[in-house]
Amino acid sequence: MEFKHISVLLNECIEALNIKPDGIYVDGTAGGGGHSFEIAKRLKNGRLYALDRDPDAVRAATKRLEGLPAQVINSNFENMCEVLALKGVTKVDGILLDLGVSSYQLDEDARGFSYHKQAPLDMRMSQSGTSAADLVNSLSAEELSKIFSKYGEEKFAYKIALRIVEARSRKAIETTTELAQIISNAVPAAARRDGHPARKCFQALRIAVNDELGCLERVLDSAFELLNENGVLAIITFHSLEDRMVKVKFAEYCTGCTCPPDFPVCVCGKTPRGKKYSKKPIEPSAEELENNNRSRSAKLRAIIKL
Repeated sequence: MEFKHISVLLNECIEALNIKPDGIYVDGTAGGGGHSFEIAKRLKNGRLYALDRDPDAVRAATKRLEGLPAQVINSNFENMCEVLALKGVTKVDGILLDLGVSSYQLDEDARGFSYHKQAPLDMRMSQSGTSAADLVNSLSAEELSKIFSKYGEEKFAYKIALRIVEARSRKAIETTTELAQIISNAVPAAARRDGHPARKCFQALRIAVNDELGCLERVLDSAFELLNENGVLAIITFHSLEDRMVKVKFAEYCTGCTCPPDFPVCVCGKTPRGKKYSKKPIEPSAEELENNNRSRSAKLRAIIKL
């Protein structure tokens, strides 16, 4: 299957990055190369470094960016500083992170991200390390419940976790449809009418398998430090946990004096390190939502380094 992915908030990202022809840019989530292509084609003496932990994405993006001033690297974006340092790059003019799962990853059955089709229970973006099946078949009910509750905000988390533990005592849970059926049977009938009952748990497992929130938490400060003055960090999130993390961190960068209000003069000496590109997060237009339903939860936040 060809690696296909419709780039979310494409025009909005390019506008926010305010690309300079001689600038150095990083696309930390290359995917199929959609955002990367639009960045790279605007460069003359500049350079784009496109990173992705998925080998399939690396192959697709390399093909898409052929002939452009860009290099695709197989790496998790949390390691961007180390990866760029090896290329002699210590400062950049813009960084983009699209934190969504690609359409290819969702639609390629063998990757095991979707609960709609039978496939091995995998969900590894890097195609290496611990899989969703490993977690489902080894963690305790308490540990599984915590994942479903924290990362999926699933209100029937413990009930589902108990059913999983019960089911795997008879036979290992190996496929996406097996797990989806166990989850469906664990929730009340009324809950099954509110979208697919496995959706939240599958999201939660995917986040846990790929340590998505951990990677984001670890990269935010280092990515911001990597920026030149007036450089832009733009991040597209797809669920509230990611968005909250980005929102709080960006607010921290934009905060100046932290002295108590009753101090006559500032003694902390802190000044804002960044300014928000927009007051509110940028969301998909009605036209984009019509063309790409998977963009519905996307939010773009960008910050400019001072």
